[in-house]
Amino acid sequence: MTMPPPFADSTRPIAIRVGNLLDVEAGRPVGPRTLLVRDARIEAVASPGDGAPDDALEIDLSGLTVLPGLIDTHSHLVGEVQTAGVPGTTTSGAQDAFLSVRNARVTLEAGFTTVRDLGTFRAFVDCALRDTINSGELEGPRMLCAGAFITAPWGGGDVVGLAHDITLPADLRFGVVTTPAEVRERVRRLLIGGADLIKCIGTGAVLTRGGVPGAPELSEEEMRAAVDEAANYGAFVAVHAHSDEGARRAIRARARSVEHGSMLNAETVSMLADAGTFLSVDLFDGEWALEHGEAERWPAETMRKLAETMDTGIAAFREAVRRGVRVTYGTDSGVYPHELVAKGLDTFVRCGMTPLQAIGAATTVAAECLGWADRVGSLGVGRFADLVAVDGDPLADVRVLETPAVVVKGGRVALDRRDG
Repeated sequence: MTMPPPFADSTRPIAIRVGNLLDVEAGRPVGPRTLLVRDARIEAVASPGDGAPDDALEIDLSGLTVLPGLIDTHSHLVGEVQTAGVPGTTTSGAQDAFLSVRNARVTLEAGFTTVRDLGTFRAFVDCALRDTINSGELEGPRMLCAGAFITAPWGGGDVVGLAHDITLPADLRFGVVTTPAEVRERVRRLLIGGADLIKCIGTGAVLTRGGVPGAPELSEEEMRAAVDEAANYGAFVAVHAHSDEGARRAIRARARSVEHGSMLNAETVSMLADAGTFLSVDLFDGEWALEHGEAERWPAETMRKLAETMDTGIAAFREAVRRGVRVTYGTDSGVYPHELVAKGLDTFVRCGMTPLQAIGAATTVAAECLGWADRVGSLGVGRFADLVAVDGDPLADVRVLETPAVVVKGGRVALDRRDG
């Protein structure tokens, strides 16, 4: 197999020979295909017998099932794995950045070629990671970054748990707001400063010490200010909301997506469906934390909140699938080791989705949520040549996606396990 250079996209055309292409838009495998790639994007999808340019580099995936690169609509690549402690206080900004390099690499190697990174306690470290990946200096997925959290003081996105007389640096409280006017000002600073979208913390959080997941924190007026101001810059708003009231405020404010939704009742799920609001769901992180949190000495309060939101979260997920809500695949990666990022696909299937629906949540539906359906989420002409290849049938067992054989980003092989 001939491979492109290790970082830069090749200027030569590339022919990717596929054994069985899973067309996620059509919802079925379509057999062998050849993807002709130029300047990182798919130029043509040809039948196996069609010739490739004489000077084309070839990537032979003829023995594998190939589907679009996966998308995580709720990641956190910056810093170390959370331990339910006080975030941003045990590592420096430089340490967080260096840790993020590994997180980005293993996320890409897990088959996730695009992520929507929804906030970091140290403002703009995620944007720096994105820019370094885009420059070709680092291996990692395509990133859309929130830059920081828009949060109420002592809310789910604030640094909580230290003594009251400790003064924190400004970058750890960049998005703390108290009025709609402050929301607008911080949204402008984030988007002009390099963020791609805005993340609002609409309710309390499970992992934040003292946080109450069902308690609304940002007002509907504040959320609306964020949505309206972001729209001036062509950007979307994602709202963290566990409870009905927080989610309803986000829906009425025209947020692009509600995150988590672990305590939603049928009426709120119906509102999501009617409004067309995306619901980014993460379930595996709760499973992992309930299994490992006690051994890692997570606080009893955190373990209680995890248990309380797990069953209700599954019920809300099942209802959302039943009602046709636009559910996307989120992970909240950073709660657990990043290399496990594909584990939640099986959780989606166990909780009510078909394998095809779960794959769609992490490809076509996710791309729509990001506003990137013209570039990722499918392997059509004009899209980036981002793909994952597996030895097996993901429509029969979605767990084969947990160990991809080959990962390609922009026509360049990022991982090939077949070489040992």
